[in-house]
Amino acid sequence: MHVSTLIANETAAAATHATFPILSALILVPILGAALVAVMSNRRPEWVKLTATLFAVATGGMSIWLLASFKSHEAGFQFVSQHDWISAWGISWHLGIDGISLFLVVLTGILFPLVILGVDPHHDEKPYLAWLLLLEAGVMGSFLSLDLFLFFIFFEIVLVPMYFLIGGWGYDKRIYAATKFFLYTMFGSAFMLVGIIATAALARHDIGYFTFDLVKIAENASFATNTARWLFLSFAIAFAVKVPLFPLHTWLPDAHTQAPTGGSVILAGVLLKMGTYGFLRFGLYLFPAAAVWAKPAFLTLATIGIIYGAIAATMQTDLKRLVAYSSVAHLGFIVLGTFAITSQALSGSVMQMVNHGISTGALFLMVGMIYERRHTRAIAELKGIQAVAPIFAAAFMVVMLSSIGVPGLNGFAGEFLILIGSFQTARWWTVVAATGVILAALYLLWAYQRVFHGEPDEANSSFPELKAREGILLLVFIAIIGFTGLYPKPMLSRIEPSVNKLITHVEEHSTFKAPVGKTAPTETTTHEGGE
Repeated sequence: MHVSTLIANETAAAATHATFPILSALILVPILGAALVAVMSNRRPEWVKLTATLFAVATGGMSIWLLASFKSHEAGFQFVSQHDWISAWGISWHLGIDGISLFLVVLTGILFPLVILGVDPHHDEKPYLAWLLLLEAGVMGSFLSLDLFLFFIFFEIVLVPMYFLIGGWGYDKRIYAATKFFLYTMFGSAFMLVGIIATAALARHDIGYFTFDLVKIAENASFATNTARWLFLSFAIAFAVKVPLFPLHTWLPDAHTQAPTGGSVILAGVLLKMGTYGFLRFGLYLFPAAAVWAKPAFLTLATIGIIYGAIAATMQTDLKRLVAYSSVAHLGFIVLGTFAITSQALSGSVMQMVNHGISTGALFLMVGMIYERRHTRAIAELKGIQAVAPIFAAAFMVVMLSSIGVPGLNGFAGEFLILIGSFQTARWWTVVAATGVILAALYLLWAYQRVFHGEPDEANSSFPELKAREGILLLVFIAIIGFTGLYPKPMLSRIEPSVNKLITHVEEHSTFKAPVGKTAPTETTTHEGGE
């Protein structure tokens, strides 16, 4: 019997190693694509574009396969891969995915090929595409890393390509915006690096050896109350800058306004989510008691951000800057739901990370199309577009209503869950934040009225209708908006088990008690099906 058991174990181990390393491939394939594009000749630019597209599509295809293979009722990390990297320092190549990170990975896999196929950088296409692919690898690594040091590396990698994308292909004040973006995020990351090293050093006393393993530290280490609070704040500063959370948001409008269209889509779609995801994965999970202690402060900052972002958006005269400030407001809702710490609010926050990436990414894409046609984003100079480009106006209307949160579209489900879940544990913050929904309707509908309604003047009378390629591109966004809005169950069934497991972890390691009506934790079997 002992021999048969041994043979069975060896067979299972061989089968595991034979499985395609899907999570590592999601990071390494775009890195390989970036390197290949960088060394290709400029003599055949069509081959450069085709190569970048193939690598981005391959990464997107793998992310969709991951979604199809993901076990929806399991709360633990799936497709886990862990290999020693720098053993002396306890650093490992540790990757895993759960319901909290799954759809962010899929969103990343979908957005990058759409940007590569749908947005023309106008000059120096080869380095532009190489930076985009490197950026994709950094974002993927951030969402997949379960090692603190590895996460920090990927968290920092994204700064370099984004800096060069804004500075090299942006608009008039692109150098100023790129530098501001880089300095703000580096400032936050410096605090996080100190926090990561201190966390690993202090956790050594409980674990018995030096490690940066997120799961081992979160499950086995205990920190003194004040120590945990300082460590939490060191991480929180970096994530608050990345979100960005009021009052650390001032880099975002400049970065969005000056970034090229593709850069704005990626920045809004996935880069900002590295901050909101960080609060969930590393804030609540690593330091639950400290997160509960900091809850009133972050609820207050989130609520201020919602109202301030909405009011600032209403006052903008530049259409792209208006959408940028709307991101400050929408991301405030995600932070509100995160620190409400209920099943509905946290599930809504994860959903809204994805929904915001789709709807705001599409808005930036369409604002870029307007600029390509009219060479202006000034709302006062745009009028009557609906009369000459009704299909374009209709597509903009659908995406705009999604951003507002109209029922039947994707923005509604996430915001509704955030508000109804937050009301249970953060009542008065939620009451104030709910006015942000009304303000969102105000600034977006008013902007739509000024840009699309009325009689077009001479400059706008020749505004071109959507081209076939643009229409297909927007159709992908609208299809996701409609499907997720009408049938959010597939998302929620994969998100909720991991969210409930996180809430249980917070309850066990703090004085916080979730409302009685929260969903019971799901079975936490870990699926080692990937690597």
